[in-house]
Amino acid sequence: MALIVQKYGGTSVGSIERIQNVAGRIIDTVKQGHAVVVVVSAMGKSTDHLIDMANSISNQPSKRELDMLVSTGEQVSMSLLAMALNEKGYDSISLTGWQAGVETESVHGNARILNIDTQRINRQLDSGRIVIVAGFQGITTADEIATLGRGGSDTTAVALAAVLDASKCEIYTDVTGVFTTDPRVVKDARKLSAISYDEMLEMANLGAGVLHPRSVEFAKNYNVMLEVRSSLEKETGTIVEEVATMEGNLMVRGIAFDDNVTKVTVHNLPDDIVTLSTLFSKLAERQINVDIIIQNTSGNKTTNVSFSIDSGILTETMEVLESHRSLLNFDSITSEGNLSKVSIIGSGMISNPGVAAKMFSSLAGANIKVKMVSTSEIKVSTVVDGSLMISAIECLHEAFQLDARKPVHTAQ
Repeated sequence: MALIVQKYGGTSVGSIERIQNVAGRIIDTVKQGHAVVVVVSAMGKSTDHLIDMANSISNQPSKRELDMLVSTGEQVSMSLLAMALNEKGYDSISLTGWQAGVETESVHGNARILNIDTQRINRQLDSGRIVIVAGFQGITTADEIATLGRGGSDTTAVALAAVLDASKCEIYTDVTGVFTTDPRVVKDARKLSAISYDEMLEMANLGAGVLHPRSVEFAKNYNVMLEVRSSLEKETGTIVEEVATMEGNLMVRGIAFDDNVTKVTVHNLPDDIVTLSTLFSKLAERQINVDIIIQNTSGNKTTNVSFSIDSGILTETMEVLESHRSLLNFDSITSEGNLSKVSIIGSGMISNPGVAAKMFSSLAGANIKVKMVSTSEIKVSTVVDGSLMISAIECLHEAFQLDARKPVHTAQ
C-alpha cells in the first residue's frame, strides 16, 4: 500500500464546509488504495488573528509565548478534520507536532526541523488509521514548542514525506498550481505543468507564496515527488521535479515579487578588512536575514553599506546596529521603506546572457528606476519603488512572453 502525504493550507480548511470537502478528498485517496498522512494549517486567517491579539498586549511579544499561542491554530483544524473523517466512518487520529515526533532547533518563530521520530505515526498507519498532523510546529530538545515560520506547514509535509518514504507529497492550496506569476496580479499568468526544484526554490525565496522555501529544500535533498494542486478544483497541478521539461524553451520561467522590502544604509563605516564580517555577524546572531547587499567605498577610507531586509524586522535591525555603534564605528543609519523586490527566474538564463539586459531595458522603457540588483545563475532580482511594483511585473511578464506560449509538457 503506497503512502501519500497531503497538506491542506489555511484557505482549504477555512470553514467547516471546506473541512468536509477536504475529508472527502482524503477518503477518495484512501479508496484508491493509499495510506494517507495529512498535514494541516490553521483555519483561514486564524494565525493572523492570534498574532493581532498578541500585538494588542505587547509591541514585542515574547517569542516563546508567541509560539505557544500560534501553535494552537493548527490544533483546531487537525482535530475538526479528524472528527469529520471519523464521522464518515474512516478511523483517524490527530497529532500535534510534538506528538508526531517533529524535533526542531531551539529557535522560536523560525525553527528548522532537526529530526522526526516516526514510530508513533507508523504505529497508527499500521493500525489502518488516517493520521492528521499539525503543521508549522515541533518541539525542541528542551521540550519547548517551536514554530517553523509562516508557511511552515509545507515543510512539515515534505519532511514527513521524506522520512516516511511516501510515494508522493501533494500540497493543496487555493490555486491550481504554480503560475508564471501571481494570477491575482497578472490576469494572463499561465499555470506551469512542471518546474524544477531549483527554479521553485528561487521563486519561493523571492516572494512567491505557493510553497515555503524550506519545503522545496527538503523535496530536492530527499527527491520527494511534489505536486501543487487546488483543494477546490479537481484538475492536475504543477509537478516540482529535479529537471523540468522546458515549456516552449522559455528562458524565464516565472516572476516573483515581495512587496515588504526596506533598504537600510550604514554610513561611513571604516573601510577595513573586518568591517563587513563584523557587521553581518552581529545581525546573524539575532537571526536577522539580509538580502541584497551593496557597498560604496569613498576616498576617505570609509564605506557605506546598504542591504535589504523584510520591513517587519526594521526596528530590531536598527536596535542591533545601534547597540554595536562603538564596535562598528559608523556615523549614522538611514532606511528607505515602501520598496518592492521583483525577480525573474529561469534555468534557461544560464545559457542566455542577454536576459538581464532585456530585463533592464524593459524596466527603463517603462520608466521604472532600479534601486538595487542581485543575480544568480537562474535569477535576477531588482528593488524598485513599491508604487511601481505591479507595473514592473506586468512589463516583464509581457517582455518575456510568459502568457504567450503553450505548454509542451503535461504532468502525469
